[in-house]
Amino acid sequence: MANNGTVETSDSLKAFGAALKAFRERAALTQEQLAALIDYSVATVASVEQGRRLPTPPFIDRVEAVLDAFGVLRAMARHVGRERGLAVWFREWAQLEETAVTLCTYECRVVPGLLQTEEYTRAVMLNVPPPPSEEQLEERIAARRARQELLRRTPPIAFSFIVEEAVLLRHVGGEEVTRALLGHLLVCAELWNVELQVMPLRQPHHAGADGPMQLLETPERQWFGYAEGQKTGQLITDREAVSVMQMRYAKMRSQALSPADSAELLRQMRGAL
Repeated sequence: MANNGTVETSDSLKAFGAALKAFRERAALTQEQLAALIDYSVATVASVEQGRRLPTPPFIDRVEAVLDAFGVLRAMARHVGRERGLAVWFREWAQLEETAVTLCTYECRVVPGLLQTEEYTRAVMLNVPPPPSEEQLEERIAARRARQELLRRTPPIAFSFIVEEAVLLRHVGGEEVTRALLGHLLVCAELWNVELQVMPLRQPHHAGADGPMQLLETPERQWFGYAEGQKTGQLITDREAVSVMQMRYAKMRSQALSPADSAELLRQMRGAL
């Protein structure tokens, strides 16, 4: 996703907050005492308990340890982390990602969210009007970080990414952010279930002229497509339309640099900064 857009409070987030409060009271701790033990502000603890703030992974780990929550809070967070901070129109696709066996992504605007660093995500979200509040920004960053756990999910997903070279040359966030991003992309490309290809600037034959796309295969071997624009997203279920997207994506894989050549280009770009 380029930008997460409008978000809504969710019942699952409120349920997580209620569970956190129950475990805190079971431990006979006040919000102030818990905040001190986990090194977070009282306001953060209160906001999470009230279902107004998305718990970040470090927050979840700390309250799990301090409250001896038997893994309950961590398990609940897997469900709220994918919802709060995600655009309304993206949530159905995000749910399909949870159980996908194959996920293909072509991007010509920004680095795919699953491959972004936090600094890059922050820069993208702050650059696209209207500016989010601090709370909205942290919610969106946390939601994206939660989605990135899919890269190392068990059972694994077979990932294919095609990213335009122009996206990497834009230097969103500046040179330091870009250098860290390129290093992160190289790390991701080394994962055995991830194939990362760069579409070179000079490619006179390009099947992706209609814009970014995603394809997904379910455990039942059904394929779906997804396309996103300005404040909108469309889940594509029509078999003929999905077939066309598959043909275009297959063509782009042959037109992009190979994974090995792509990795070498990323190393060269990082070295030039």
